[in-house]
Amino acid sequence: MTAIVASLAGTVFKVLVKPGDPVTPGQEVVIMESMKMEIPIEAESGGVVHEVPAQEGVFVNEGDPLVILA
Repeated sequence: MTAIVASLAGTVFKVLVKPGDPVTPGQEVVIMESMKMEIPIEAESGGVVHEVPAQEGVFVNEGDPLVILA
């Protein structure tokens, strides 16, 4: 399992994947909002989405898991 984590503290604006979705390296999986800016979070490696702990509208800290890949 590989976790895609928040690179900064902020609010999860939009989750772009769901469990079972294939993900390729560089694909945007979550859009974060911080200081009124939208920041895309990209997958560093490929895989299949196993779990999405991130929920839209919820504040997360830097390093918190957003998407778990299998």
